[in-house]
Amino acid sequence: MKWLWCSLLVIVLDQLSKVWAVMQLPLHSPQPVWPSLNMTLAYNRGAAFSFLSDASGWQRWFFAVLAIVVSIAIIFWLRRLQSAEKRQGLALSLILGGALGNVWDRIQLGYVVDFIDVYYGTWHWPVFNIADSAITAGAVLLIIDAFIGKRSEVL
Repeated sequence: MKWLWCSLLVIVLDQLSKVWAVMQLPLHSPQPVWPSLNMTLAYNRGAAFSFLSDASGWQRWFFAVLAIVVSIAIIFWLRRLQSAEKRQGLALSLILGGALGNVWDRIQLGYVVDFIDVYYGTWHWPVFNIADSAITAGAVLLIIDAFIGKRSEVL
């Protein structure tokens, strides 16, 4: 459970950045930051890549409940980790913080606030936020941990 500080940090950074985005950025109007990076306020009513964003509204509660169930499972997983499983603890805490950051938006607002817009030329990655970044980083760490763990078992 010592990893929950990391989840809390992700939630705080995510929520503060979303408040900033809503207060400072015009909706759907890209604000250049660097080449290949804009800040573009968007509201995502769906899941990743706006999946199901045009559904009738049931998706709000479906994704909120799903995130809560997954978060509970992650908390139980974190509780069972050995102290030496640091990479896995960090990965799970990043995923937990990201999931809870986005579920807070879904419950409070009915959508997730996104604002980071990465692009190359005319191709744009779907707009995302700090919580999405934490979930992605955590998933990558879990995959790395799975491969490193398997390799060390073979050796």
